[in-house]
Formats: sequence, structure tokens, C-alpha cells
Amino acid sequence: MREALTPADARILALESDVVHGHALKLLVLEPGEALDLEAVRGSVAARLAAFPRGRQVVIDDGDGPAWVDVDDVDLAHHVRRHAAQDPVELRAVVGRLMSEPLDRSRPLWTVDLVGPLTDGREAVAVRLHHALADGLTAVRFLESVIFEPHDAPAHEVGVRDPAARPTRWSEWERMPMTLARELGHPGSRSPFDRPITARRALAFVDVPLSEARSVGASRPQHATVNDVLLAVIAGALRRRLLHHGHTPRMNAQVPVSLHEKGEDAAASGNRDSFVDVGLHLDEPDDLRRLDLLSAQMRVRKHAHDARSLDELFHALAAAGPVGTRVRSLADDPREFGLAISNVPGPRVPVAIAGRRVGHVYTSSEPGPRHALRVAAISNDRWLGVGFCVDPDAVPDVELLADAAHDAWEALRSGLH
Repeated sequence: MREALTPADARILALESDVVHGHALKLLVLEPGEALDLEAVRGSVAARLAAFPRGRQVVIDDGDGPAWVDVDDVDLAHHVRRHAAQDPVELRAVVGRLMSEPLDRSRPLWTVDLVGPLTDGREAVAVRLHHALADGLTAVRFLESVIFEPHDAPAHEVGVRDPAARPTRWSEWERMPMTLARELGHPGSRSPFDRPITARRALAFVDVPLSEARSVGASRPQHATVNDVLLAVIAGALRRRLLHHGHTPRMNAQVPVSLHEKGEDAAASGNRDSFVDVGLHLDEPDDLRRLDLLSAQMRVRKHAHDARSLDELFHALAAAGPVGTRVRSLADDPREFGLAISNVPGPRVPVAIAGRRVGHVYTSSEPGPRHALRVAAISNDRWLGVGFCVDPDAVPDVELLADAAHDAWEALRSGLH
């Protein structure tokens, strides 16, 4: 059966180039235990792949536009592999290489790589998924359906919005002038990440205790969400690193917002997200005050449904040909946003792979042309795992960014005491 890609998925596929490969990574770090058996993992994935039908499809373009088609057989020896690594430095090097390699378009657009075991007994599972196959929420459903051992807790609903609560298109367009003023009316300084990129990737990770992040948010005069705390951690890290280099520019971050609706098919609904742009307040020296400023911006944008209004606008622009493309390019300009910071909810309960508990979960998405840094976060039952992904030629020493994020988190946590 031939099923055309949605316009959003087709646009993501078309963004591929020699330096942008279009995939994201979920890194699952297992607690110490007996090494995973490669053949057993292949067998488990093969037995469960039917629960995620896109995982058994490839993209073709037969002249009528890109479309999904089923394949008769999935070569598990290609899709599930093992790599050696003995310590966290080697682990990061392996996942950096994986992020720099394109997925094979002649095969289903995913891979699962076992990395390790490390000398401390831990092991990692690196899952790559093309963005045309799955956005952040749908990728978590892939993990639940295919990778994690089955468990009794319900998976996150891919749809997080009630379709009955969807505003009318007229009300969206009524709000558009104010939405554009908030989202695209305050360009920043020249971004320090506005640099050419190659296909090389380097990654670093940091953890934030999830329960403490909630407590920090709840302690503020106006309640801040975990996502607000994440934005404050990243803004604090950027301020620390950029001050080290002598300046703190006025910079915006693009924050993806899911537009999935309840009841959608997790595996087939495609990419359904929009974004808001928020100022990072890098000139503010106080970390808690910066959190309050970021939280206030996000409350305004949520209340005004800016993300949905922008989605309506860009859908309309997609039909406007070259004019629409030029307008869209303005929204992607690095002065409109210096970097993207995404966050998706991962497993809410303890999960395991082949009897071994998943201790930490991280995610990483690619940087893009003129946006040489990308930050992505995912939660599990205990931690918010934050991944930094860069082109190391454009942004060296990504590990120092992760260290600065740890310092920014400690500054926020100190406000609890």
C-alpha cells in the first residue's frame, strides 16, 4: 500500500543535505548488569516491530511525491548492531559518529545500536529515528512499543490536546497580528551559533533531578513548569559560557510545541508540532530572576495559543509558493532564534531492556545550517536528561556547555534552601 507523506513530513525529508541528515537520537543508559545479547535484542525487536507499522516501511518517490510503502523483510542485522566502548568519553564518541551518519533511505528509517559494555558494567542503547518517521512524542511511543520491556503503566498519549477544544480558524487569524509581534517581532543580536556546519557531530549530556525541578518551579511566586526550569538551565549555561568569551548577546530560543490531538494513531500521525520563540534574558545575572522572566513569557504564549496560530500561518504560506518560502525563511533566520530547545516526556515509570533497568534517558537532535547548537531534553521517572549536539568545528568544547548547565541548575536549586 502506498501512503503519501504528510506535507510536514515531506518538508523534513527535503531538508536533508550533505550536512543535515534529519534524524534524532534516544540514548538509553542501562544500570550495571550482564551484557546484552545482540541476537536476543534483534529477536525482541523483530517480534515487536509490528506494533509500530512505520518501522516496517520505507520512503519511495515514484514521481508522485514521497510516500510510505511496506517492505517484505527488515534486515535486523543492519538495523540492530553493537559498538565497543569502555567509558563515557568513548560512548559519546560513538553516538557522535552515529549522529554524523545518514540513515539508509532504501531501508526503514531507524537503527538500534548497543554500545559497551562500559568498564563500570553499564551499557547504552542508541536509537536513531528519522524526523520524517517520528517527532519527539511519537519516538517515545516507538521506545515503548519496540524497545522497552512491556509494562502495566499506560504509555504517554501521543495526543495531548482535545480536538473539541481546537479554536476556529477565524479566531486564529484574528489573533495573528499580536502573535507575529510576540513571536517574530523581536529579533536578537547576531547569534554566536550562526556558523557554517559540516556533517560532524559532538554530544554532551547533563541530568537534572526531575522531582527537584518540579520543586524549584513550585517555589516561584508564579508557578514555573519543568519546561520553564529547563529553559532557565540552558539560558544560564549560555550566559556562563558566553561571558567567558566576553559578551552576552540578545538571543531568542525556539521552543517546539506539540499539536498532536488525543486519539491520533501514534505511529502514523506524522509530525504535528509548531513553536514559540522566547527571549533568553542572557543579560540577567540572577538565575532565579531569569527563570521568572522565562516562565512569564511562556505563560503568555500558551494562553494566546501562539504555536497553533503560527501553524495556521505556515500552512497557508506553504500554498503561497516562492513568496511563502521567503516568509518562512525569515522565521528560520538565526536572529529570530539562536538555537532550538525541545523537551518531550519520556517513560513515567521504571522501564527495562532485557531485564536491565534503564537508569538514564537522553535525547539529541541535529543542529542546522546557521544554528550550530541544538539542545533537547527527555524525562524518565527520575531524571530530566538534557542533550547538547553541535558541529565541533563550529562550536568546540560542547562538554563545557554541559558543565555550565550543571552549574546553572545548582544555582537554581540553591533557591530551595
